[in-house]
Amino acid sequence: MGRVSGKVALVTGAALGIGKATAQLLAREGAKVVITDMKVSDGQAVVAEIKATGGEAMFAELNVTHEDDWKKAIAATLQAYGQLDIVVNNAGIAWTGTVESTGLDDWRRVQSINLDGVFLGTKYAVEAMKPHRRGSIINLSSIEGLVGDPTLAAYNASKGGVRLFTKSAALHCAKSGYNIRVNSVHPGYIWTPMVQGLTGETPDQEAARQKLVDLHPIGHLGEPDDIAYGILFLASDESKFMTGSELVIDGGYTAQ
Repeated sequence: MGRVSGKVALVTGAALGIGKATAQLLAREGAKVVITDMKVSDGQAVVAEIKATGGEAMFAELNVTHEDDWKKAIAATLQAYGQLDIVVNNAGIAWTGTVESTGLDDWRRVQSINLDGVFLGTKYAVEAMKPHRRGSIINLSSIEGLVGDPTLAAYNASKGGVRLFTKSAALHCAKSGYNIRVNSVHPGYIWTPMVQGLTGETPDQEAARQKLVDLHPIGHLGEPDDIAYGILFLASDESKFMTGSELVIDGGYTAQ
C-alpha cells in the first residue's frame, strides 16, 4: 500500500474499463485522483466508490479533443490539490475498417480522440508539472501501435502515433531537465466495454470472444486490473529510470 502516496493523478476515460480500474487502484495506493470523462454520471459514480473506501477523488468533465476542456480540468486539479504528479492519457475509441472501407470523417474522428487527445493531455500535463520538476505521464497505446491489422487502419495509425509521440515528448522532457517521465502502455485485448462492443457486432458473440482469446498464447483475455497494475508501476517512483519506454502487457500477442 501507499505506492503513490502524496501524489495527485488525473486519469482520462476513467468512467469505465481500464481508466476506471486505474483510477481505483491509484486511489487505493494513496493518490488523490481526478476522474475525467464525458460520461458524467458514470464518472461521478467512480468518485463515490473511491470515497466510500476511504480514498480521495473528484470529477471533471473532459472531452479530450477540446483544448479548453484540458485547460479547465488541469486548473480545477491545481485549485483543488495544488499539484499534478501523474497523468494517464487513457481515453480512446476503437474503429473497425480497412484502408478502403474507412471514410475520411471516421479516420479523423479516431485520430482526434486517440492521438490529438494524448497530445493535448501530454502538452498540458508538462505545463502543470514542470514548475515542480517532477511527474509521470502514461499514454495508452496498444498492441495495435506495434503491429498491423488489416481491418484497423485508423486505429493502427492512431496508436502507432501515440507510441512515437510518447518517445518525442519523453526526450524533450529529459533534455529540458524537467524530471518528467513519459512512457506508453500497450495492452492486448482486455475485456472492457470497448472490446465487448466489438464482439457485440457479430451474431455469435461467444464465438467472437473465443476468436479474440485464441490470439493470445497465454490462453485468456486480459482484465482491466492487468493494465492498471502496469500503469501504477509507471506512475510510481519504482520506475524512476524509465522514460520513452513501451510497457507491453498482451498475453504474448506480439511475441509471435
